[in-house]
Amino acid sequence: MLGFVNKEAWEKTQKTGKVTFWSRTKNKLWTKGETSGNFLFVKNMFLDCDNDTILIKAEPKGPTCHEGKKTCFSKEIK
Repeated sequence: MLGFVNKEAWEKTQKTGKVTFWSRTKNKLWTKGETSGNFLFVKNMFLDCDNDTILIKAEPKGPTCHEGKKTCFSKEIK
C-alpha cells in the first residue's frame, strides 16, 4: 500500500514497530490495523537517495487492503 507519513507518524512507527500513517483526509494519525486488527509489522525501513521517501517492508497480519485483498495494487491498467 502507499501512505503518507509525517514526523509524528514516523516516530510512532519506530517506537511501536507497527506502521502508522498520517491521514490527510481525517487530519489525524492512524495505525494500520487499529480497527480491523490487520496490522503491518515493520521488518525493514529504507530511505531513498534524496531522503524524502521511506520504503517500509512489513509483515502483514491479514489483508493489507481495506477491500480484503493482499495488496491495494490489484487493478491492472490495460
